Amino acid sequence: MPYTIKDIANALGMTAEGDLLLTVSGLAEPADAGPEQLALASRPEYTAALGQGRARAALLAAGTDWRALGLEAAILADRPRYAMSGLTAMMDPGAGYVPGIHPNTVIDPSAELGEGVSVGPFTVIEAGARIGAGSVIGPQAYIGRDVVIGAGALMHSGVRIMARVHVGDRFVAQPNVVIGGDGFSFVTPEVSGVEKARASLGEDNSDTEQTWARIASLGAVTIGNDVEIGAGSTVDKGTIRDTRIGDGTKLDNLVQVGHNVVIGRNCLLCANAAVAGSTVIGNNVVLGGKVGVSDNLRIGDGAILGGATVALSNVPAGRVMLGYPAMKMETHVEAYKGLRRLPRLFRDVAEIKKSVSKLMGND
Repeated sequence: MPYTIKDIANALGMTAEGDLLLTVSGLAEPADAGPEQLALASRPEYTAALGQGRARAALLAAGTDWRALGLEAAILADRPRYAMSGLTAMMDPGAGYVPGIHPNTVIDPSAELGEGVSVGPFTVIEAGARIGAGSVIGPQAYIGRDVVIGAGALMHSGVRIMARVHVGDRFVAQPNVVIGGDGFSFVTPEVSGVEKARASLGEDNSDTEQTWARIASLGAVTIGNDVEIGAGSTVDKGTIRDTRIGDGTKLDNLVQVGHNVVIGRNCLLCANAAVAGSTVIGNNVVLGGKVGVSDNLRIGDGAILGGATVALSNVPAGRVMLGYPAMKMETHVEAYKGLRRLPRLFRDVAEIKKSVSKLMGND
């Protein structure tokens, strides 16, 4: 539906100037924006592109001279990127799931669905499951036995929530998320080659053929409020106790959380991050894309691990880490600079060797 500039500014608590009754029905990048769209021009490079489009109104950084840009109206924000959060929520048309319970669902009679719950076709909800009011479950999803999901959840197509998982309010699961699969826990009758190598730091790699015995996962998964999990991500259930994810934490696509892991509040785990079993991650931690965290470690509150970092030991609170193995960011940068200098250093050493050799020959 169209919104006036005034409506948007009032709803989001932002400042608007110009023709406040001008209406927009969507968002666009400046060069692609039509007259009925609000251009998102929060950065100078986007502002410069406004002339390539036909936008009459734009979201701009506070203090921008919007009249000089030929606009009829503007929404001004001190932090435009944060303003995009509210704007995109207003303009989001949603996934288009039809309200109500589709006739082609299988719902156990003992399952409890709160008021206004919607369930898509070919979804299965097992015995004892409880789904909070206003939740939406897309098609071809699975909700296991005794699962508890809070109010206002949105679970897209293909989501699998396995037995005994507990999830808080306003949970969002993107397509093909799996919560509560078994942990990857196997053990050999005798000490394995992997255990020997680890204990000896690689000195002892002797091994004989051994079989792997599976350790069953008796725990489940507990997830707090306002958690979002990206497409294709997996969270394994605990061996004895639950795997836990705290309030407000967000997982990107293709993130793996191992058994017994504890993740604190308001963490961000980016695409392809993987956390091995029994690791404890504090609050407000950020793991960049392709970060790997070894098992049984502790990552302190507020730590940041940059993309492709691999943590093999504990990380103190507030530390920014890069590289493999993970090291302080400034140390990694200096090491990388040194690596870049190596070819020149080799050439210099070769020249010195030639000079010394000539001097020795002259003697």
